[in-house]
Amino acid sequence: MLNGVNMDVIEIIKDSFVFPSKDMKTLLIYVLLSLVAAAFSFFGTIVYVLGFLNPECFMWGGMAVVISLLIGWVMYGYLISVIKSGIERSDEVPGFEWWDNFITGFDNFIVTIVYFIIPAFITLIVGYATDIFGNFMILCQEIYLQSQHIYTGASSTILVDAISQAFVNLLFSITITITVAIIVFIIFSFLQTMAEARLANTGSLSEALNVLEAAKDIKRIGIGKVIILVLLVIIIVAVIEMIFSALFSIVPILSILSIIITPYLAFFAQRAVGLLYSDIA
Repeated sequence: MLNGVNMDVIEIIKDSFVFPSKDMKTLLIYVLLSLVAAAFSFFGTIVYVLGFLNPECFMWGGMAVVISLLIGWVMYGYLISVIKSGIERSDEVPGFEWWDNFITGFDNFIVTIVYFIIPAFITLIVGYATDIFGNFMILCQEIYLQSQHIYTGASSTILVDAISQAFVNLLFSITITITVAIIVFIIFSFLQTMAEARLANTGSLSEALNVLEAAKDIKRIGIGKVIILVLLVIIIVAVIEMIFSALFSIVPILSILSIIITPYLAFFAQRAVGLLYSDIA
């Protein structure tokens, strides 16, 4: 058990990176679940598409996809237990508790949807406010009128200017909307991280969905510390994946290692979140 004092970012990264290797059996169970879920999803999708030829395939394909989703919820819930181990600063990798993992995974699924819908809704409002659709229709209309003038051989200087202005207006709308979308999605990705930690800490879906408290948690931990840790985790994961991708391109047969590397990095990231949140738990 780690001591109760606040951990700095480097300590969190070191502990989190080693943590998954402490129980390779559990990691392999997670790998097996991911393979089974992927298989059901892949073949279920194929069978479902075949339903256009044989209606029975719709049912079987749909069942396979649902099974994949249910297994995914167990995996999703288990990752929350990895966060919890970090919050409790336990040195032991948690074992699977199938029903609890399933319920928690479903709760986490709801959390993900909510923290995705909010920024998506904000983006839609901004897109409406900047009139992307209207500007797009105006541009299409001006282009159509220009094509008619070209066909008739009439002068089209005014229409060219109109098209240019319509394009500028559309570009402005798109730029503003995309900028706002990037900002709100980044903000809510940080909030979602706190929400998952709150779910792990309290076991309460309502606590996880409390956006204001999730924001306050970031402030309690320290905005700078949260940003630095999350960015470091993203960079480490990206660098490792780039290195192995380059290796796999040279020796393709080694790509089978990705079925272990990806879950290992997922454990690493979730453990880091738990240790980060332990400062205020």
